[in-house]
Amino acid sequence: MPACNDFVDVRAADLQIRALTPGDLSQVLDIEHQGYSFPWSEGVFKDCFRDNYRLWALDDGRRLVGYAIVAYMFDEAHLLNICVDPSVRRQGAGRFLLRYLLAEAARDGMIQVVLEVRASNDAAARLYLSEGFSQVGQRTDYYPSARGREAALVMTLGLGC
Repeated sequence: MPACNDFVDVRAADLQIRALTPGDLSQVLDIEHQGYSFPWSEGVFKDCFRDNYRLWALDDGRRLVGYAIVAYMFDEAHLLNICVDPSVRRQGAGRFLLRYLLAEAARDGMIQVVLEVRASNDAAARLYLSEGFSQVGQRTDYYPSARGREAALVMTLGLGC
């Protein structure tokens, strides 16, 4: 597995981050279905277009290749969903998007970011840990799975000075 500094510099790959729009939903749903066994519905995504949510699109200039959904609650950002297209995985795209949303949350005055990740999603958990997140708990039976329910690891990252 490559070290952090071995990832491709995604800025050199012409990836850009912009606000996600309702017009992006067909591409979001395509990526969502490729990334998750139990994907969010279109209705769930539509419900996220609210004032206290931040929706980010990762774009390669031709198409959407990733997205992130973050809910702001008081002074805490809750990362609800982040996913990148299989064509850009393991190239630093997810890390780039994660770092962007962390910087935006800090700029918006959030003091911490909280997330849940499937206990079986080792790649995502390693990414979060490598970016400074700490596991602070576990939620049993949180996610649906082929065998019923699966635990979620709860992670946090402080953003304040």
